[in-house]
Amino acid sequence: MTSVPVDSQRASVAFWQSPAFILACACCIGALSFGPRSSLGFFLMPLSQANGWGRDVFAFALAMQNLLWGIGQPFAGAVADRFGTVRVLWAGALLYGIGLATMSYATSPLTINISAGAFIGFGLSGCAMPLIVSSLGKLVPEDWRSFSYGAATAAGSFGQFLFSPIAVFLIDSVGWQNALTIFAVGMLLVLPLSLALATRGVGPATSAVSAAPAPQSFKQALAEAFGHRSYVLLVLGFFTCGFQLAFVTVHMPAYLVDRGLSAQVGGWTIGVIGLFNIVGSLYSGFLGNRVPKRYILSVIYFIRAAAVLAFISFPVTPASTLIFGAVMGLMWLSTVPPTNGLVAVMFGTRWLSMLFGFAFFSHQVGGFLGVLLGGIVFERTGSYDAVWWLSVLFGVLSGLINLPIVEKPVVRPAVAAA
Repeated sequence: MTSVPVDSQRASVAFWQSPAFILACACCIGALSFGPRSSLGFFLMPLSQANGWGRDVFAFALAMQNLLWGIGQPFAGAVADRFGTVRVLWAGALLYGIGLATMSYATSPLTINISAGAFIGFGLSGCAMPLIVSSLGKLVPEDWRSFSYGAATAAGSFGQFLFSPIAVFLIDSVGWQNALTIFAVGMLLVLPLSLALATRGVGPATSAVSAAPAPQSFKQALAEAFGHRSYVLLVLGFFTCGFQLAFVTVHMPAYLVDRGLSAQVGGWTIGVIGLFNIVGSLYSGFLGNRVPKRYILSVIYFIRAAAVLAFISFPVTPASTLIFGAVMGLMWLSTVPPTNGLVAVMFGTRWLSMLFGFAFFSHQVGGFLGVLLGGIVFERTGSYDAVWWLSVLFGVLSGLINLPIVEKPVVRPAVAAA
């Protein structure tokens, strides 16, 4: 009987627990979870036409999805912080898949609200980017952290780039119902990949706050965070990110068709956003260790506002649309690495998933309003112009809101001896 050398055993353990392997699995989950969700805008017109709905019906379901995703995110984060990440990822992926499959049979507003709204919304809170990024904050060393945030976010963007043209192709070739079913089956791949992100709720003590002398309950963590001015400013600024992203993702394909462009242009535009956001997210993660994170966020929001203003001020052509997609792509999810990084800097990693979850709730309230107002405003005015202008205004306000953030750990008094 031969024995396995100790060095080989250590190498094997080191491989499965290495930051590179953990990050690779996290990136795959990010692409799988973000891809189908980012392509749902392509189902607006065929599903609405099949059921004789106005655009406001489908928009309300996706607006509800954004809101419920935001509501569920802090709770999913708290469960992951307390009991570990894997079971939350499994529950989220299964709910997500059920929602996609049920959505393919939706024939009433109630059914689309339950499937695309509730199931997918709560499913995303358990298996999408916020939980993945926060898990990496616990699992990888501090010198890997900012890059990992950017890489995981970029992977979600790659999913958007990959799934957008796939959605258009599948809708044209096998129909929108079969396309949704195929996406639902794909969510099962999250289950084995999630095993690499196993956490037990305690992150590495890599900062002054995460090495605090006394354990902190989740109620104490919440009171501390919402009593901290910089955290509140961060949460308020993140609202704009959700408003802009959700509106563009859901309504851009229909907006371009209204302007006389083909659905394929919309597909490639959303895909270009995802492709360029790979670069933007990685670079944002790279800058996070070198430039104050509040400045990164302010610049992102100001550039977004300028890009939207330029886009709606000139005639809409395939070229201008793709240029807009490229610029917005560079700024798309590049807010996530500095936002998550600021939460980790201020409060440590113990309750990182939950605290980032509350910031993400603000993001999703913005997403809810962006999608809902898009549908309502179009049905009443026949135009999306008012929502585009709101997007510009919110971008400027968020750029200003992030500037006063204080980027340092909170000061916690030492616990007196009994």
